[in-house]
Order: sequence, then C-alpha cells, then structure tokens
Amino acid sequence: MRRKVIAGNWKMNMLPNEAINFIEELAPLVKDTKNEVVLCMPYTDLFYALLTAQNTNIKIGAQNMHFEETGAYTGEISGKMLKSINVEYVIIGHSERRQYFNETDETVNKKVKAAFQYGLKPIVCVGETLEQREAGQTEEIITKQTELALKGLTENQVENTIIAYEPIWAIGTGKTATKEDANHSIKSIRNKIAQIYGQTVANGVIIQYGGSVKSTNAKELFEMSDIDGGLVGGASLKADEFSKIVKFEN
Repeated sequence: MRRKVIAGNWKMNMLPNEAINFIEELAPLVKDTKNEVVLCMPYTDLFYALLTAQNTNIKIGAQNMHFEETGAYTGEISGKMLKSINVEYVIIGHSERRQYFNETDETVNKKVKAAFQYGLKPIVCVGETLEQREAGQTEEIITKQTELALKGLTENQVENTIIAYEPIWAIGTGKTATKEDANHSIKSIRNKIAQIYGQTVANGVIIQYGGSVKSTNAKELFEMSDIDGGLVGGASLKADEFSKIVKFEN
C-alpha cells in the first residue's frame, strides 16, 4: 500500500522567523498523522526549518537544485550542499521553473540523477498547459515528460521518485481538475512507468496531484485509486489549512 505524501511548496514566501513560527504551529496539529508531511521552502529558510523540525514528523525539502556538484554557477545550489544540512526532499522541474527559468526535460533528468547521487528524494513535476489540454494532448505531454525525467534511472530509483502531476492551468488559479480527470491522468503516468519499468515498480511509485489543492477538495482527490497525496501551493502557507489537508481523512 502506497503512503500518502502531502508536500507544501511555499514558493518565494516566508522569512526564516516566519518558517520557524509556522513549523511550531503546524507540528502539534499533524503529530498523529500517518501521512508523510513535507515542507519545501526557499533556501534561506532551510537551516532554521531543519532545526525547528527536529523531533517532529515534518520533513524539509528544497524547491530546486543544480545538477552539478560544484562550479561556476553563480546563484545556484547543489545537491551536495542540500544534503550537507540534512535536507531530505527536493522539488525538480516545477512548471514555474520550466516557464521562467528555462528548465527543460533534459535538465530535469540531470537533476533527478544528481538528487539520487546525494541521497535526496526528488519530487518531479509534470503537467500540461490549458492549450495542450484543450487540444487533447494531456496524456501525451505528461507521459513524455515522465519518461524523459526518469531516463537512465534504475528500477529502484524510479520506485523512489515522487511524481507530482500538476496541470499548469490549475496552479494558483483556483481551478482544479475533477477528481476523475486527475486520477485518469495519474493512472496514465503510472501505466507509462509500467510499460518501461514493469508493473511492480509502477505500483510502488508515489504520484501526487497538485493544482489549487485545499482542505475542501483534498479528501475527494486523495481518496481516488491512484492519487497518493498532493503538492500544495498557496494553501500550504497557513498552518491550520495545511494541517487539514494533511489530515484529510478526518
């Protein structure tokens, strides 16, 4: 049985003192959940968050990383740097990184490989635009992105990669894919993984849904057969709201 992983993506929000206060507020609210709780935050928050989250069940992740270990890459952070302070998760290939910072399927693949090299758990984002959706290309786009992101990985690495299906048209818009649509898209991703790596591997891969997830729709989404939790944007900036998403079963 796959576990549910609910990860918050703070994007470019929260100063260190705000991160500390947030974790102190969230920790008692989610201490009894059996779901995995992850907060992915700006680099400047990571060290403070890791200290504050000690002795809690909250895991800490970054929002991006470079695929090289060291070098002349001004402004970048490597997987080795993240691991050195005990970061556990890292988001790779978010649509905003693809849109604004020229992230490609090739660089996503390099970053996923580097994440495993340094013992980080990658959360790999895939998703279609509204234009692609209206053209009936959703399945083609998201399965190709998945295939290219996982290219060259071992079966064990694939099974330990988290895929986050985030339809781009639903991110920050208030629009959400229906639970049936989201489940269908995630099932198509799982089927593609099964074609390449086998059904056993595919059955083990955690695939989240992201795109305007909130406490009012989390339960219906996360109880679908193939949706293994969520990558949560705006709703992860409020501890009470995020805790309700984490404890969606209640």
